[in-house]
Amino acid sequence: MKTNNERLRDILKHLETLDYISPEAIPDIDLYMDQVTTFMDEHLKGTKRHPEDKILTKTMINNYAKNNLLPAPSKKKYSKEHILLLVFIYYFKNMLSFHDIEQLFRPITEKHFNSPEELPLEEVYREIFSWTKDGMDRIKKDIVRKYQDTSQTFADKGLEGEDLEYLRLFAWICELSFDVYVKKQVVEQIIDDLREAEPIKKKK
Repeated sequence: MKTNNERLRDILKHLETLDYISPEAIPDIDLYMDQVTTFMDEHLKGTKRHPEDKILTKTMINNYAKNNLLPAPSKKKYSKEHILLLVFIYYFKNMLSFHDIEQLFRPITEKHFNSPEELPLEEVYREIFSWTKDGMDRIKKDIVRKYQDTSQTFADKGLEGEDLEYLRLFAWICELSFDVYVKKQVVEQIIDDLREAEPIKKKK
């Protein structure tokens, strides 16, 4: 069984492999759905938990459009801006409900999706992801700090060996999870504030 130190090293090594899809990597031509799913799977495969997991499926894309997260394709083809939105959806979908993502995306799709008068969606995407390198460095430092903090737990309980190692691992997971929980609460509160200020009018 791995030690906790080995687990930390593996996690930091894995985080080094994670990267976002650069706008330059996205084709400037419109893609059919099969091409979209292939593109996303190829460029985000490093984020899969299991090799057989799907990054994106036809059903998922159809559900996103049905739930107003994604504008409808033009003649069954998806533009570069569709791909950019799908990347955002991919990162949000495991944390937020469709209803929350719809609320969050509405000003983006209304003002910046295929809108020559406003800042192009590609520039919005580029600006947001420009901090990825620094952001990942901060995340790694925070993970290490939490590991170091929880490595001092149960020091006065007379425990040793695998039992102590596992309890410290459990404490580390709990601290990481609590951090995610609190930040999710913050994001949901912000979205609720947006919804209260500008509720979405459902189409009849």
